[in-house]
Amino acid sequence: MLINKKLEYQDDYIRNILSNTKTIAMIGLSPNENRPSNFAAKYLQMKGYKIIPINPVTKRKYILKEKVYSSLLDLKFKPDMIDIFISNEKLLPIVNDALSIKPRTIWLQIGVINKTAERKAKKAKIKFVMDRCPKIEYARLSGELGWGGINSGIISSRKINL
Repeated sequence: MLINKKLEYQDDYIRNILSNTKTIAMIGLSPNENRPSNFAAKYLQMKGYKIIPINPVTKRKYILKEKVYSSLLDLKFKPDMIDIFISNEKLLPIVNDALSIKPRTIWLQIGVINKTAERKAKKAKIKFVMDRCPKIEYARLSGELGWGGINSGIISSRKINL
């Protein structure tokens, strides 16, 4: 379900999620370093997050030097965040798997919007973000996005601690 209206999240909400997250299971993380999922994962990994690749179709055993799992249900631990790089058509079964694990946050990437998934997550008291990228939000809130000449909407002369 796509919504024309821009989704709004308070900076404090996003900042709280990013600062309280240590592990991110990335559904659909591509082994191809030219793909957005790989680029975002590599950036977040460089910022100190533990990335857990979830990719049911790759033959690779490791992506970004991390063991690849074919499903969230294969994990023996609970990640703090589940970041989903999957189209809307395939989303709800993955969200249902995520709900069974009960992470702190379910995050849907840019272009992925699903109100049913949002309702389910909120009912389970799981933080939920859609149509955003944690890499971009981290860069924006830390001031790094401005280094590339992009207006982050934040005016500050000092580094923002997430």
